[in-house]
Amino acid sequence: MSNPQVTNVTIAGLGGQGVLKASDILAEVAFSSGLDVKKAEVHGMSQRGGFVTSDVRFGHEVFSPMIPGARVDFLVLLAEDQESACQGMLADNGTLLRVGTIDPSTLSNRRSVNVAMLGLLSRRLDFDETLWHAAIRNQLKPKLHEMNIEAFRIGRASK
Repeated sequence: MSNPQVTNVTIAGLGGQGVLKASDILAEVAFSSGLDVKKAEVHGMSQRGGFVTSDVRFGHEVFSPMIPGARVDFLVLLAEDQESACQGMLADNGTLLRVGTIDPSTLSNRRSVNVAMLGLLSRRLDFDETLWHAAIRNQLKPKLHEMNIEAFRIGRASK
């Protein structure tokens, strides 16, 4: 990671893909772990399917919600055709997580791919899995809980 004191995660995709909801879940997990958390969003034309990003920064002490250029430790990309828009975001040793890693046919609802990608990300972060499940339950409507926890497990099992 570019700064061992602070972890920088950007979730990027298109409006309607759940970028903001995924970042809310991640921020809650980090906060529940006792970390300082800051979050920033760029909506653009998100309501019309435009490019959307959300930065989540967490650590012992975080001063700014915005991730400085080329300092993203984990880039979670929900729309692969937007990869070029994310050029230059990753730190030299950053990790790009592409949505193509998740087989959509394994999900009971394709709209839960954002949570499946959090499952994939969770393998690289040191947060207890129960915190992820609790955040999913807190951030989503009850009728969506089991479907999304299953999507999280599918993402966590993906390579």
